[in-house]
Amino acid sequence: MRIEQLEYIAAVTRLGSLRRAAEELHVSQPALSETVRNLERELGVDLLERKRSGARMSAEGRELLPHIINVLDAVDRLRGAAGEQHRISRMVRVGTVNAATVPLLIPAVQEFRAAHPLTQVEVVGAQQSEIHRALTEGGFDLGLVNQLDGDDVPADFESAQLLCGRPVLCLRPDSPLASRAVVSVADLLDGDEALIAMRSGYVMHRYVHRLLEGHAPSFSYSTDGAEMGKLMVAEGLGVTVLPDFSVIGDPLERRGAITHRPLTDDTTRVLLMLQRRRSDSVPRAAHDLHEAFVRRARELGGKLTGPAHAPGTAPHRVTRGSPA
Repeated sequence: MRIEQLEYIAAVTRLGSLRRAAEELHVSQPALSETVRNLERELGVDLLERKRSGARMSAEGRELLPHIINVLDAVDRLRGAAGEQHRISRMVRVGTVNAATVPLLIPAVQEFRAAHPLTQVEVVGAQQSEIHRALTEGGFDLGLVNQLDGDDVPADFESAQLLCGRPVLCLRPDSPLASRAVVSVADLLDGDEALIAMRSGYVMHRYVHRLLEGHAPSFSYSTDGAEMGKLMVAEGLGVTVLPDFSVIGDPLERRGAITHRPLTDDTTRVLLMLQRRRSDSVPRAAHDLHEAFVRRARELGGKLTGPAHAPGTAPHRVTRGSPA
């Protein structure tokens, strides 16, 4: 068994394609494929499921992936002890539904970067179902997802509750609704401003559908993720409903391009969860980035206002998951 065999299989898992892995590693695709095949023969396990759409870890491969990553981490430490110039770059992949990416994710990545200057961090926007699939298959190391209080936690993941907030209306400061202390459902349905909704598959889509009781405003947009929603609000296309922790501290809010108002008589809580595949072995880099998220969430939670963020919400509580 050779180290490059393990590096190749880790790259294919991360990128989901033999071709893309070959391009990144600067080897020919046939050479990479044969190297992986040799490793599979040596282990007696089919590590990959090969399809026309790409390659992904098999169930047996997913069981072995933490051990493969641990070996590569150990090799990095050995190279580091031999001399910094011999170390190679690793990557941690984070899937996110985009809520709180700027106020939380950026400081966490900056802290991680200072401690791991040679480790790359790749941030991928995706829906929650896509994040869960990639975590299961080894394509993501960590996932940032939203859930409503009371939602089941998938049994296959360890989940850390980072933030707990309330849904709010995100709008421009010059919006007619900004003059109100609170905004009602009738204001959303009868007002002149379009509603910018999240597409189906996002927690806030499910929440808004429940809030409006199936009714629809006269005109609405739909988009992927909070970040695009906030940009559309800032450009005057309408208003959107997001967790307050996705708005407070955002650069657009700090510059005065967007603001927020609470919703009338709503006690719903939205949780920002950090998830990873449950395993007895977690790569050191993924563990350290996980801890950076927990620390930054604790700091951010202290800056947010309102009862949803009061002490006692256990922003760093870790759960093992329950059957969905």
